[in-house]
Amino acid sequence: MTYDSIKQHIWSNALSNYFRTFVGILVGLVTFRLLYQALPRESFGFWSLLWSVFGYGILLDFGFGFTAQKRVAELSVTGEWHKLSQVLSTILFFYLGMAVLMATTVALGADDVVRAFGVSAANHEEFRLVLIAFFAAIALAFPLGLFPEILRGQQRIRTTNNIITIALLMRLVVIAWAVHAGWSLLAIMLAALFFALAPDLVSAFFALRHLPEVKLRPGLFSKSIMRETMGFSIFAYISTATTLVLGKTDQLVLGATLSIGAVAVYQAGAKVAEVFAQFTRQLQDTLSPAAAHLHAAGDHSALRDLLRRGTRWSALIATPLYVLCAFELEPLLRILTGDSHIAVETWQVAQVLLLWFYTSALTHSVSKRIYMMTGHERRLMWLGLGEAAVNLSLSITLALLFQNVVGVAVGSLIPAAFFGWCLLWPWVARDLQIRPWQLFRETVLPAWIASVPSALVLGTPLLFPDLRIENTWPRILLMGSAGGVTSLLCVWYGCLTPAERQMLGARLPSLFKRNPTALQPA
Repeated sequence: MTYDSIKQHIWSNALSNYFRTFVGILVGLVTFRLLYQALPRESFGFWSLLWSVFGYGILLDFGFGFTAQKRVAELSVTGEWHKLSQVLSTILFFYLGMAVLMATTVALGADDVVRAFGVSAANHEEFRLVLIAFFAAIALAFPLGLFPEILRGQQRIRTTNNIITIALLMRLVVIAWAVHAGWSLLAIMLAALFFALAPDLVSAFFALRHLPEVKLRPGLFSKSIMRETMGFSIFAYISTATTLVLGKTDQLVLGATLSIGAVAVYQAGAKVAEVFAQFTRQLQDTLSPAAAHLHAAGDHSALRDLLRRGTRWSALIATPLYVLCAFELEPLLRILTGDSHIAVETWQVAQVLLLWFYTSALTHSVSKRIYMMTGHERRLMWLGLGEAAVNLSLSITLALLFQNVVGVAVGSLIPAAFFGWCLLWPWVARDLQIRPWQLFRETVLPAWIASVPSALVLGTPLLFPDLRIENTWPRILLMGSAGGVTSLLCVWYGCLTPAERQMLGARLPSLFKRNPTALQPA
């Protein structure tokens, strides 16, 4: 596979990432509203509690999913199909063993867990079954989740996204019918879990069809391959865990140092930043398998170009969206929270967290994905641990000193800015053999300049209060459209080359066309 074809895959995959994300957010919001209105409060609370645990399930991945993606990309280049069969079989059957252990443990302790949650006697038995079914599905998600990672390693992310998108839409239809028909919590949960696991099963068909030489058998499980795999996966796992720590510990710090009410203020302010992060990382998620492929092929010049281009495009995508969110933050918070009045502290927290995610998008998102796949996992692990430690200690210190939520958010922003601009950014510049300022001028500065007209448009109501629109939805539609169109035109004509405009124009209509043929060695 040539570098040009890799770039085509990146754009197809990125566009499908954005579409899948949009559908996922829409389905999530509609599902939330349906279940919130239909389920009793205790049932809805139990549903929400269980799905909040789902995000922490990644800690049981042990980095093997990321390893599978990397090894598929690398060994497809060299054609080492037997070794790839050993790697994937070892990961798959290790996950199966973990799945049996997890499901058995939860089934045996389900009564005690439900009792610890203080569930009413009337709901105890049903909630026990719901708990068992939920964790059995999480257990199955580990071995089955290997197959989407194989597709990602083949750079068939678009295939995975299309499967997930279809499953999301089908899930919404079934849950809407379930609510209408008055299904029980257990029945609704089983339906939701089915559509959560179904994409992995369908992905297995496509993943193995494109790797006919690869076999998945218990006899191919290898202790030596496990040790070799752990050599990379442990660093990927620690990096993933520190990322989770960076995103989740603020709530724990607030609960421990201030109050549960402070967590609610933080969560309200974090909503816009979380949606912003979802939309700004979709292109970067496609870079990992591309980097692994180029690294295995020894194409170092293409890797440097991928690093430069990825950083530039990350800035072009994130900067206009950041400007829009920063100026229209109050109405966005009203829509997401449903509150008619946004407290000053909530708005301040949201601005700080938004800036945190924005600076991370510029400095962390591209470099970490590429370096993780190109032999720098150990150094990334130490950087991640250092940032997490500073984040945690600084957040606790500021919370105790100032006794407010904003201090905790600032405690997350400062380490991200320091580690990003002072350590990761110079590292990227050195690899590209240019100065950090030159890298900034080539990748970030054009996006900042192109966003100035949008900032002026969005800032007009601040300069002329008589032009302010108080009604939330009309303001979002009018100002969002004006700022968005202005940004799009400025980026399109001011930052993109004619070749890039032509390429994007050609890729958009073909978003759902059939993928190219199976991955071949370059």
